[in-house]
Amino acid sequence: MEHRPEMIALDLLGTTKVYPGAVALNAVSLSIKGGEVVGLVGENGAGKSTLMKVLGGTIQPDEGEILIDGTSFSSLTPAEAVSHGIAFVHQELNPLTNLDVAGNILLGRELRKGIFGLIDQAAMEARVRPLLDMLGARFLPSTPVSELSLADCQLLEIAKALSINVRLIILDEPTSSLTLSETQRLLSVIRRLRNEGVAVLFITHRLSEIEEVADRVVGLRDGKNVGELERGAIKRDAMVRLMIGRDIQQFYEQANPERGPAVLELKGLRTRTYPEAEVQLAVHAGEILGLAGLVGAGRTELARTVFGIDFPDAGTIEMNGKPVSPGSVREAVKAGICLVPEDRKSEGLFLDFTIAENIVVANLGAVSKGGFVDRRGERRVAESFRSRLSIKSRRLDCPAGELSGGNQQKVVLAKWLGMAPRLVILDEPTRGIDVGAKAEVYRLIGELAVHGVAVLMISSDMEEVIGVSTRIAVMRRGRIAGVLSRKEFSEEAILHLAVE
Repeated sequence: MEHRPEMIALDLLGTTKVYPGAVALNAVSLSIKGGEVVGLVGENGAGKSTLMKVLGGTIQPDEGEILIDGTSFSSLTPAEAVSHGIAFVHQELNPLTNLDVAGNILLGRELRKGIFGLIDQAAMEARVRPLLDMLGARFLPSTPVSELSLADCQLLEIAKALSINVRLIILDEPTSSLTLSETQRLLSVIRRLRNEGVAVLFITHRLSEIEEVADRVVGLRDGKNVGELERGAIKRDAMVRLMIGRDIQQFYEQANPERGPAVLELKGLRTRTYPEAEVQLAVHAGEILGLAGLVGAGRTELARTVFGIDFPDAGTIEMNGKPVSPGSVREAVKAGICLVPEDRKSEGLFLDFTIAENIVVANLGAVSKGGFVDRRGERRVAESFRSRLSIKSRRLDCPAGELSGGNQQKVVLAKWLGMAPRLVILDEPTRGIDVGAKAEVYRLIGELAVHGVAVLMISSDMEEVIGVSTRIAVMRRGRIAGVLSRKEFSEEAILHLAVE
């Protein structure tokens, strides 16, 4: 890599940002220096995003001081942030897929040659290649970005940051959509950056990753500093206490509903992904059946098939002993099946619709008169679910896309709860949401079971599966490899069934 600039020393002192009706940051202080990984933890709404934007120069604080290498600033502009080596890798990646890797990394700073200023492709690739080598990238500077995986795009964004001689890189939920092996690869990159003298501010809801790489943890709650943890004290329970002020044991207050008769029965079901593998499975009223397995085991494909998005290759789906027409979402919903998908933004919500519109969209008949939506009825239904599910929003007429991840998930749940479902399928229900919102989602899942709803919960978080489920089925290559009762629950037992 090119010459590494002097390591950064950055201090935020008494940073305050007030919006009408809300204090986003209240005298927050933060220090970070080169060669250090600092984990920033806090619930959604704790002030993490606002703090990031202050560092990036896109938000001007109302009070406070920013010290960079001893020089004082009341605020930064985006250009000043870049000039001091501050770069971001955001959770939502937006690379230009019509360009190659080198073109993305050097966008706006292209190397040119000749009197006509034509792009010097060879020089561009030579400039980018050392950055990719440092990150252990498996793609070339000439690779079209359209061919990259999500994990590769994360590395591309980090390479872009390194290309401006970054001294502080801020990673916002960088692993939320990565597999376990891709996550480990990214954590290795973070360690390598630290060894190169780069400061890393690491924001993630996956606390185990912070345990793995952070030198220090800073906690925010309600826009205020609530403490720090040094390396030896960085434990999951301690981070949870910083974030929400209570112990993790309170997350998994398991309901003990009475298990009723089978609601869903899958008999010889074969999905298009694993056409040779038969699934035999039953989910009972009042139970939470956790569906565990490695990424690629076929869990999401099974959920899509049960919900009628995908057509099965063979087998039957029965609800309360009656067959459900395959390959029809309409028939699945009529039978009482609902699906909360893994990607709530693209598959579970209309982000530009209001919260109220999203809540009633699956059951418009209940709030319509003469073929027109009754806005008062819509608001009444939405208000009842906002109260019941503790959806945090001052207004029901704001777009769902403006909500935090946890509150978006509650809106998706509200949409289906209005249909009085008999079976709720939850695919990675707490992906990308903070620990406080997770506790609320777990409470809602428990309430569903207590009221006799059958719950099928797909999760790659083994602690979550063990903490929430009443039984666990483990998938391996499209088949149910085994089913565990609660007394048999352990990570070892799950892994033994999940791997070949």
